[in-house]
Amino acid sequence: MSSTAEPALEPSTPAGRVDIVLLAEPRGFCAGVEMAIKALAWMVRSFPGPVYCYHEIVHNKLVVDRFKAQGVVFIDSIDEVPPGSPIMLSAHGSPPAILEAARARGSYVVDSVCPLVTKVHHEVKVRTGKGYRIVYVGHEGHEEAVGTMAVAPDAIDRVESVEEVAALGHIEQPVALLAQTTLSHRDWEGVAVAVKARFPDVWTPGRSDLCFATTNRQAALMELAHRCDVIVVIGSANSSNTRALEQLAIEEGCERVYRINGVEELPDNLTGIVGVTAGASAPEELVTEVVEFLAPLNGIELVHVTDEDEYFPPPRNIRDLQSSIEMASTVLLGGTLLDRPVMDDRALGASDVLASLSK
Repeated sequence: MSSTAEPALEPSTPAGRVDIVLLAEPRGFCAGVEMAIKALAWMVRSFPGPVYCYHEIVHNKLVVDRFKAQGVVFIDSIDEVPPGSPIMLSAHGSPPAILEAARARGSYVVDSVCPLVTKVHHEVKVRTGKGYRIVYVGHEGHEEAVGTMAVAPDAIDRVESVEEVAALGHIEQPVALLAQTTLSHRDWEGVAVAVKARFPDVWTPGRSDLCFATTNRQAALMELAHRCDVIVVIGSANSSNTRALEQLAIEEGCERVYRINGVEELPDNLTGIVGVTAGASAPEELVTEVVEFLAPLNGIELVHVTDEDEYFPPPRNIRDLQSSIEMASTVLLGGTLLDRPVMDDRALGASDVLASLSK
């Protein structure tokens, strides 16, 4: 672990209450969220409104509200979409029937599912195709779990506790163990041990289904937990990975843990050492607002556990559309295709894209 100062987040008006802020790194947007937000922003700028999005693009109130202000309509049924409208499918992954219905109804459909969720869907298809029954560890009703189970509804059992593993009926087929990507290690580990004890020959993927970003944010929180008087977790209540961070802080014994959507939900009497982190769908601007509100007398210490350099490009069809628009615009404006500037999506952060939507 290494720690450095971050001048960009230095408070402007120290209030004399909070001594120091320990800021987790990594925190906030993961690669899948970055991809989904940029893809939806391109949809908004490519089509006359409204653009329809099946479920929340990511589980964060600020992100959803900002897209709503741009005319995006979030829906829970494809039947709500007027025929011929552009449709985006959320990052959590959609059931195959929903993807088919969207393609039949929409004029242009972009599936912004996180590649890590796609990996789990693929594992379900392959294993059930080989005669396995899936034991899937996931939260009841979560969009990712619903979408994954719909891949093979007659060959999958969802569990999220040791008791539910014990309650499974007799399974004659070989068993494969898969998981919702945003589970905490603590949610996963005990259940996985119980599954392996009951089904000793269970198949598991060579690479864990648990999201690297979720794991990294939990590791950073663990570095904070025993050093802080207060832990602030930024993110929405329906974000599974955010709630996992909140629960982890509580389980590690931190007496004051606040899970907040934004700075307005923080009490004004915090003191001592305050740890701050953010779930994988929480924008950095919320972190900045929280740190400025806390105004630590002795500044900020970054608590760094690892670097994240993963990059997920937006879906190919939206990238191709943007390239076509850029080429057409260049020609119409009298430019040449040979020397036209080409947008580097990798260098374009979703936080900047999100901020631009508020202007």
